[in-house]
Amino acid sequence: MTRIAVLTEEALAAADVEHIMSLHPDAEFRVLVPADTERNLLASIVDHLSMGELREVLDDVLDREPPATAELTATEQLERSLAAFAAAGAPASGEVVADDPLPELAGLVADLPADEVVIVTTPHALEDTFHTDWASRARDELRVPVLHLYAGTSELG
Repeated sequence: MTRIAVLTEEALAAADVEHIMSLHPDAEFRVLVPADTERNLLASIVDHLSMGELREVLDDVLDREPPATAELTATEQLERSLAAFAAAGAPASGEVVADDPLPELAGLVADLPADEVVIVTTPHALEDTFHTDWASRARDELRVPVLHLYAGTSELG
């Protein structure tokens, strides 16, 4: 059976799982969600500006919580992601990992062993442009294919 390591910075939606499973319908999935991912304020502002999200820029500058929805904890994100895989009929397990997930991802790839890594994030203009994002770092460090998907879309990162 194919084993896929999935690293996500937020809860996977049914559409995200559908995209992943369209590539690997008979795979077993291991999901990693980093705890307490810290975002750089400048990077966050650039990300929002690049997406035309002016209200979010103001919220970041004023250090306000997003309206109507509080950020889910890593454990809640993991539970929702595993539930999305279960609803799609795919075997999945997972864990919450450290803020920098790459060392634990590398260990997981070696221990499973994983046949591929799928990384699901929102667009990050600075990190994606300068190849300091998780997917670029994973491609440099791991010896397996790495696919970068943007959450909630079918776009590749």
